[in-house]
Amino acid sequence: MTVARPVLAVALCACTSQQPSTTPAPSASPASLGARDTRVPGYPDQTATSSPQPPPAPGTTPPPWLGTRPLPRRPDGYGEVRPTPRALDPRRFTVPDTLAPLPGDGFAARVERAPADVLARSTWEPGCPVAAADLSWVRLSFWGFDDQRHTGELLVHASVADDLVGVFRTLYRDRFPLEELRITPRAELDAEPTGDGNDTGAFVCRPSTGSTTTFSQHAYGLAIDVNPFQNPYLKGDLVLPELASAYLERDRQRPGMLTDAVVAAFARIGWEWGGDWQSLKDYQHFSQNGR
Repeated sequence: MTVARPVLAVALCACTSQQPSTTPAPSASPASLGARDTRVPGYPDQTATSSPQPPPAPGTTPPPWLGTRPLPRRPDGYGEVRPTPRALDPRRFTVPDTLAPLPGDGFAARVERAPADVLARSTWEPGCPVAAADLSWVRLSFWGFDDQRHTGELLVHASVADDLVGVFRTLYRDRFPLEELRITPRAELDAEPTGDGNDTGAFVCRPSTGSTTTFSQHAYGLAIDVNPFQNPYLKGDLVLPELASAYLERDRQRPGMLTDAVVAAFARIGWEWGGDWQSLKDYQHFSQNGR
């Protein structure tokens, strides 16, 4: 037998003058001689298996195509209205902040006259119906759909800045989630429509929806759209954002859809909700004059 050969060599050495065998003894048991060790030295035991991670809950991860798929234009200039993609119903993700967090671990707000660099990345320009000096830059804490504290920003008319801080303090207390809170840039107005935006914002120097001559209340800093995708605009066959039709089902409550408490918070400062209009429904919209 193979395992007896070293013993036999030792016995022969004891009674003869022959040199001992230099053949090394096998270092593994017979059962393992045919196996190869493929583990990499210096790494943890690679024979252990880890538990598979569960897939993320539906709607909690932005799809990779978000904001990249332009829609064909309608004759009125808006994008073609299409069914809501499954990846966006429900929609409950929060995009990364673009501002440094405000200090503290609760609600916080900072209000100041809009700096030149903030105006430069907004849609403001000479000819807008509000003077640059009348716009306030408001930074706010808000809750994301990830149940984390975030920091966002608004440009609003200085006369309503403090009132709006109070509204967003209420939304924070009630943990009402927002996807993002930021200032609309000019490039976004000029871009091809993708129908999947969801920015909560205030000042935008643009005409009213469906008009080419009348400025929107957003152009005065006196209106806010809240989670537009979960709270779309509807007039006739036009839905904005164009992929948000599933959220016209207002009886099927999903995260980010406006609640009675949100509407009441704006009502306390005298702002009206577009969801109460008769000729159209603008579920995202709040404005000081109700238009």
